[in-house]
Amino acid sequence: MEVRIGVVYSAKELSVELDGKADEVVGAIEDALKGGAPVIWLTDKKGRRVGVPSDKVAYIEVAEEDAAKRVGFGPGPG
Repeated sequence: MEVRIGVVYSAKELSVELDGKADEVVGAIEDALKGGAPVIWLTDKKGRRVGVPSDKVAYIEVAEEDAAKRVGFGPGPG
């Protein structure tokens, strides 16, 4: 799944590809934020660790891989 994190004072968002289920990832992020952790640590599919300061998180978007992604020039919906 892809997790995109908006960071305060940054025009770019952080995009990380993670293994696991969306509910587990969301739960871990919520626990870190509620618990007052200074940094949210995520480990991507390649084993790299990414840290984001908790107080700088503007938003978090989780896109599951099961979601339909359209590529090409086929007919649109309906």
